[in-house]
Amino acid sequence: MTVFLVIGGIGLVVLLASLVFGDIFESFDIGEGGFSGTAAGVGAVVFGASGVIALAQDLSTLWAYVIGAGFAVIAFLVAQGLVKRLSDTEDPPPPPLDGAYGMTTATTGPGGGEVRLEGVQDLEARLAWSDEQIAAGTRVVVVAVSGSRVHVRPV
Repeated sequence: MTVFLVIGGIGLVVLLASLVFGDIFESFDIGEGGFSGTAAGVGAVVFGASGVIALAQDLSTLWAYVIGAGFAVIAFLVAQGLVKRLSDTEDPPPPPLDGAYGMTTATTGPGGGEVRLEGVQDLEARLAWSDEQIAAGTRVVVVAVSGSRVHVRPV
């Protein structure tokens, strides 16, 4: 029974770590959608729980391992499929802003300002700054990005 409790406990730690800190196996591109730490944690927890339940029902140790492994594989595959489906629905990263054109909507200078960029759907207007004072309504190009702010210069 100790083996099932230890593996189930490790699975619970992996599962909780994946849920709190993000998928810990994300950097390993194993398989089509990568290897999910969440799915591995679910599989290990199910292995431990089903093994303990099988032993509590007075089944032999061999049957406990077979039942635990069978349910663990099924739980892992179901969880991996759900994680893959959820990750496929994530929004793509925003397009790069370097070189994007736009128009200043307020006077923009070293102290700040605002621009509306063409072809960028994530925000209507962005905070901006420039090396020189640029009047509102001037066409500009983005030369750098710092967080959500853009550094612009007149075209």
